[in-house]
Amino acid sequence: MKKIGLTILGIVAAIVVLANLGSILALAISGAIAFAGFHYYRKSDSTFLKLFWGIVLLIGLVTAVSNVPAFIGIIALLGVYYVWRKWNERTNDNVIEAKYSDDPFVNFERQWDEITK
Repeated sequence: MKKIGLTILGIVAAIVVLANLGSILALAISGAIAFAGFHYYRKSDSTFLKLFWGIVLLIGLVTAVSNVPAFIGIIALLGVYYVWRKWNERTNDNVIEAKYSDDPFVNFERQWDEITK
């Protein structure tokens, strides 16, 4: 039953990511523009260049913030990653734990470790 839920969640999240792929790319481009504006703003010396790169930074920030579907797509991408991690998670359901016994032949290794300490 757990695998069915993970499958449904993964399919829905993948569809949401694919539907918002364009806005995610636009968010990446506007983030790059904002980063470039900030980088060149700090390096510029003249007032005109500081004003120009400040306007570029402001435009990049406004377009990045206005991409709300991209943020939904990023959350869906995190959901796909969660499903991927849970699907490939290894469980120890088939491990049989040894029970304690006083028989020296059953627990020889444990008793040998106790003797050699």
